[in-house]
Amino acid sequence: MKQMIIISVSVLVFFFQNKAQSVDSLQNELKKAKEDSGKVLLLITLGQRIENENPKAAKTYYLQARDISKKINYPAGLIKFYLNYTAVLNLQGQYDSSLQLNLEAVELAKEKGSAMDIAKCIQNTGVSWYYLQDYEKSADWYLQAIPYFEKTNDTFRLSVLYSNIGIAYREARLLQKSLEYQQKALELTRKLNDPYETGLTLSNIGIVYADLKQFDKAEAVLNEAKELARQTNDHYLLEQVMINTNNLYLKKREYGKMKPFAEEALRYSSLLGDSLVMSISLYTLALEAFHRKDFSAALSYANKGLAIASAKNFKEQMQHLYQLQSSLSLIQQDIAAYEKNKFKADSIGELVLNAAIQKNIQLLDKRFETEKKNHEILQLSKDKKVKTLWNYILGGIAASVLIISLLAYRGYRQKQKWQQQQIAALEKEKQLLATQSLLKGQEEERSRLAKDLHDGLGGLLSGVKLQLGAMKGNLILSEEHGRMFSNALNKLDESIHEMRRVAHNMMPEALLKFGLQQALQDYCDNLAEGQAFTINTEFYGLEKRMQPGTEVVVYRIVQELLNNAVKHSGATSMLAQVIRQDDNLTITVEDNGKGFDTHTVLQGSGLKNIRSRVEYLKGTMDIKSAPGKGTSVHIDCVIDSHG
Repeated sequence: MKQMIIISVSVLVFFFQNKAQSVDSLQNELKKAKEDSGKVLLLITLGQRIENENPKAAKTYYLQARDISKKINYPAGLIKFYLNYTAVLNLQGQYDSSLQLNLEAVELAKEKGSAMDIAKCIQNTGVSWYYLQDYEKSADWYLQAIPYFEKTNDTFRLSVLYSNIGIAYREARLLQKSLEYQQKALELTRKLNDPYETGLTLSNIGIVYADLKQFDKAEAVLNEAKELARQTNDHYLLEQVMINTNNLYLKKREYGKMKPFAEEALRYSSLLGDSLVMSISLYTLALEAFHRKDFSAALSYANKGLAIASAKNFKEQMQHLYQLQSSLSLIQQDIAAYEKNKFKADSIGELVLNAAIQKNIQLLDKRFETEKKNHEILQLSKDKKVKTLWNYILGGIAASVLIISLLAYRGYRQKQKWQQQQIAALEKEKQLLATQSLLKGQEEERSRLAKDLHDGLGGLLSGVKLQLGAMKGNLILSEEHGRMFSNALNKLDESIHEMRRVAHNMMPEALLKFGLQQALQDYCDNLAEGQAFTINTEFYGLEKRMQPGTEVVVYRIVQELLNNAVKHSGATSMLAQVIRQDDNLTITVEDNGKGFDTHTVLQGSGLKNIRSRVEYLKGTMDIKSAPGKGTSVHIDCVIDSHG
């Protein structure tokens, strides 16, 4: 089960606000203000006051501040415009536009701003990358802001920056780095004697410890965070600590401890209007009731949580709740409801997977577009300097105009040709990165789903089987009903077996634990067991482990080729051969089946999937087959010398 953990991201846009004045009085002052820096600051303050309630009007004030700043050559006003306008874009979910403006702001701040201005603009760029879900890129930008904040000696801002770096690294699954920066943040918040920030940082550290399976440390820091949260009586901090404590007990499978914290999290999230935490809390309460066999309470909580999740379209929460409802339906022997809820859970799971894959592709596109635009900006700057230089030369040496123009034109043509070559190379690299990201995303999601199936649903179904078996011994049934009950138990047993087989195929445990050779041998043995065909295996040189990604791709290629042979060839004998010699890897799969016409079949989707994986390994594939003569597939590739 994927844990849904809420960790706050403090978006650092710091600016001055005079809270003593009302919006009306500020608007009256605006009518009398001259077009100078004072009016710019007034417009910025007005925008800040109303941006949460009326972001559209706030953007209008900020744009006016920008125009006046440009008119009177006021760089500080322009920087304030960028900081505040991008904050509203983030509120509206326009993260791409926010990123582009923040990149412009960084250049302006470095040229004409203070150390604090540079720090704010760099950090806001990191925030944009965070919202775009490129967490490593976000952390990289945050790190660039550290020396500028250190120059300002602003301990509070530096502590929040460290916390944000830790949050970004946790989302990128770089847990040790996340812990390192969260502890730096904690050291500073303790020096500041700030109970709210200290409590929030402790809560974040507790989640990282839980991710690292260091449960005792996680519980200790979360208990300290709990005490600080109760001291401050801040509803948001209390909500965070309670939901994170619940997730710790969920990971430890200590379901009996979850209820009081889930109830508190539900209470505070209701006060805050936080629908996501409300649905998570109700799911947690349903899960706790399920494990203490109070199935009616579990169903009630699940229905309430599902109503909230559906209204807000929280797909992952909907998936978890439908899975739980399907288990409850099975216990109640409502097979129709079980199938309906299971179908909904599976359908939403597919949507979540497809969205994750699409997001990875979009992220690669965004990286490419950003780098390309940065390159264009730099190129324009260079062209401008070159043009100025030429003007000086032409003014001083009139006799050399023709020669210099010819040389410049020739250089331009060569440069244009080089740029076209670079663009083609970048496009090719982009396609490779997209393929790599797609395959990586698929395998990560397969692994997660396999673990969810095996550890989550598998455990639940096995528990249901034991309960039904116990019930059978305590019930007096007619012969017909007894036969139906036994048949249902057999069907449940078959479902558990099929679920585990699917989980194993999605991400075989042997591949992770024992390596490629054992995983392939297990797969071939299981595939041929009890069948009318045999699979001969030859695996050499696989004792030395390859890169995990390479092993997964090789496994999928052999799996797909053997599956095709089983489904379509009608063969009685097959050969699976994988040989590694230094950096060379060869894969051969043959069968004595009915064969096929390579001119008509080679364009099928199955073979296209195999070809994409072969291209990922930078290899070549040769297929030899003819009707009635079997099939032979041979693949050659060169692997990383370190794997």
